[in-house]
Amino acid sequence: MDGKNQEAIASYIDSPEKLKSLYKRVLMVVSLSQIFGGAGLAAGITVGALLAQQMLGTDAYAGVPSALFTLGSAGAAFIVGKISQRYGRRTGLSTGFIVGGLGAIGVVLAALLNNVIVLFAALLIYGAGTATNLQARYAGTDLANDKQRATAISTTMLMTTFGAVLGPNLVEVMGKVALSIGIPALVGPFILSAIAFIAAGLVLFIMLRPDPLEIAKAIEAHKHKIKANKTPAMQTSGNKKGLAVGATVMVLTQIVMVAIMTMTPVHMKHHGHGLAEVGIVIGFHVGSMYLPSLITGILVDKIGRTAMSIASGITLLFAGLVAAFAPSDSMVLLIVALSLLGLGWNFGLISGTAQIVDATEPSIRAKTQGKMDVLVALAGASGGALSGMVVANASYAALSLAGGLLSLVLIPVVIWSRRAA
Repeated sequence: MDGKNQEAIASYIDSPEKLKSLYKRVLMVVSLSQIFGGAGLAAGITVGALLAQQMLGTDAYAGVPSALFTLGSAGAAFIVGKISQRYGRRTGLSTGFIVGGLGAIGVVLAALLNNVIVLFAALLIYGAGTATNLQARYAGTDLANDKQRATAISTTMLMTTFGAVLGPNLVEVMGKVALSIGIPALVGPFILSAIAFIAAGLVLFIMLRPDPLEIAKAIEAHKHKIKANKTPAMQTSGNKKGLAVGATVMVLTQIVMVAIMTMTPVHMKHHGHGLAEVGIVIGFHVGSMYLPSLITGILVDKIGRTAMSIASGITLLFAGLVAAFAPSDSMVLLIVALSLLGLGWNFGLISGTAQIVDATEPSIRAKTQGKMDVLVALAGASGGALSGMVVANASYAALSLAGGLLSLVLIPVVIWSRRAA
């Protein structure tokens, strides 16, 4: 770090008002990138399973695209975390988004070549955008105090709503665009993803200055100098119990959400629903994943991580029950089920993320967060891969019921963590 950068960072340490202003600016920049990022991630979850079904001719592997881009997001989460820790949030997040955009371009190329191998490889790379969109939520917490963290997470996630809800509802429009240039309609949304992910990366690369993680690490180092009795080992060891509980909450909610969400478009198609109707249901689902975020963040900060983690498990249970027993031709009940699914995921992700941030210091925060998101991504990959097999060998109702029951595991986990505190 050169002398000029050191002076700039020192100025934020010496001025609480300047630091507060930077915190607000970071939230604004990250929120802007999340609008684009939300639109980018919508393509894969809306038409990924349908694209696999069309190209492979079977439902058994309809969950493969979700598994692939989620698996790709696992590797990307680790890499983005490492890059962010070493070079700052700006470099890590912008790189991840741009790579995700290149993956979306690869999906379009695979359709032009009608090559399944290229498609699967491109979906892996596309996962980088999904991982980065999630990791961006951490950037808003770098300069937040412990009573602002969940609210900061939720503020950035809230902005994802605009792009994430718009994306699924542009499925039909982008399908027509794709047909007009001679490629399958289901690839159209990936054109939107390519543009959106690259735009998100450019926003962060250009505007996220100074880097919030670098400022946070400098503030931490400054505090260590003042409190000489605290050894480096004590400051960087982290809270292992907090990490374990936060990771468990996020992993379980991700498995349940991805499994049911992945097979809903296939289930709807089998029962006569068109792409426009699929887009509406998924739009409500994605909106429920992100739109309640601001209220969720306030609740997590006010009533606690434990209470909201339990609320996540209960909400996901109801989502599974409604999806399992809803008549297949009922758009209203499918919307209710997928909305509850998104809401339960929202509760779990924000409460779990807040626990992860609480349990880490800035000096190890980004790489630790990356590792936690690897677990979340692998959980989503397993949920996506198994979902198609469960439906092919049992039913969508069985999948939904199993997911709802699995979510109840959250309750004893968080109760144990409270008793062990």
